[in-house]
Order: sequence, then structure tokens, then C-alpha cells
Amino acid sequence: MDLKHIRNFSIIAHIDHGKSTLADRFLEITNTIEKRKMQDQVLDNMELERERGITIKMQPVRMDYAVNGQKYVFNLIDTPGHIDFSYEVSRALKAVEGSIMLVDSTQGVQAQTFTTLNMAQKLGVTIIPVLSKIDSPLSRVPEVRAEVAKVLGCNEEDILTVSGRTGEGVAALLETIVTKVPPPTELIESSGSFRALVFDFQYSNHKGVIVYVRVLDGTIKKGDVLKFSSAEEKFIALEVG
Repeated sequence: MDLKHIRNFSIIAHIDHGKSTLADRFLEITNTIEKRKMQDQVLDNMELERERGITIKMQPVRMDYAVNGQKYVFNLIDTPGHIDFSYEVSRALKAVEGSIMLVDSTQGVQAQTFTTLNMAQKLGVTIIPVLSKIDSPLSRVPEVRAEVAKVLGCNEEDILTVSGRTGEGVAALLETIVTKVPPPTELIESSGSFRALVFDFQYSNHKGVIVYVRVLDGTIKKGDVLKFSSAEEKFIALEVG
């Protein structure tokens, strides 16, 4: 896959502003998961998350989707919504070129969203403003749209609207990600050796530690010996995907 057809992005959202539901619709529309196999908050692994309806850590996911006949790869990398996870948020934002700023149209912009938004802007991440829950009878789209426009200093017509529950506006959002989020770029001065940023990991009883990385330089294959630069610990890549 050519780099110009890859989009790396995250979703910035306050707790309970519809991030997990929107991610569910992404998976459904891109046929990443068959509709009959879908469940609510499918990317939220922990039972506590489903029980309380919040996202503590949403697993990264790759989606393949065609826009205007051209196939694209969408890599969704989570940013935890809670302020206590600011370090994890900063690493996730360094792994993407774009972020969806998702604001609940029934509640408006919350203070906590500003912290993550400022972090993303300082890193030069492209922001796509989106209002969620537009199907709700309590939705206040005109007022919240004006509020978001003031916060971002953008035009009101640049703010998209979606319903994660019904799927309204989600396909248009994917198309906007293609047009507004820049593709990843190759380093002008390559060192030739493999370098990557670790932005997440999980543990599997069958495979051991699974490390999620954003490749910055070079290539990697099964059997390569790698080293965590800060810990100075070496390990072998048993599988690459």
C-alpha cells in the first residue's frame, strides 16, 4: 500500500461523548467486522468499560475502505478520554496525522477536551471537528456548532455532524478524513535502520507481549532483533502484522 493512501487518526472526546459508538459504526461501514458479529463498544476490551459505558483503553484497529473508487487504509489509534492518561494521550497523538474532535451536541465542549486538543495542536495534528448524537431529541446542533467554531477559530460549515447510533454522517466523515488528514510521510534523511514509536501494548497468553508501534524509519520482518531504546532491552519479533 502506497503511503499516500494511508490515514492515521485518533478521536479526541470527553467521556460519554460517543467515541466508542462512532468507532463501532466505522467498523460496520468499512466491513471490518460483519454486522451480525457486531456488539456495542466492540473495541473496548475490559468488562469494566462495557459495564460502565466508558473507554479506558480502546484497542488500535486497521480498516480498509474505498473512497471515490480508491482504496484507503484507515488506522484508528485511541486517545484515552480521561485527564489521568495524559502521557498515553501524548504518545498516541505522536503516532497520527489527524484527530477527530468529537463533541456531544447535547452537552457542548467540556473543559477536559481542551487539554487534549491543545496537545494535538502543539504537535501539528490536523483537527476535524465533529458533533455527535445528532439523533437525540436533546441535541443542540446550532448552539454547540457555534461554540466549537469559536474554540477552534474555524467556520461553522466546517463542523461535521454524525450519529454513532444511526450511522448518519459517518460515511461523509470517512471521506473528510481522506481529504483533510495528510498521509504519513517518509523521512527526508533516513538512517536506514528500523526505528518506531511504541504507542500501546497488550498481553496475550498465547503470544506474550504485543507491541503497537508507529514505524518512523526502515523496515521490520519476523525474526529481527529489536531493542527498547530507553530500557536497553533486546527482544525478537516473533510475528509482524
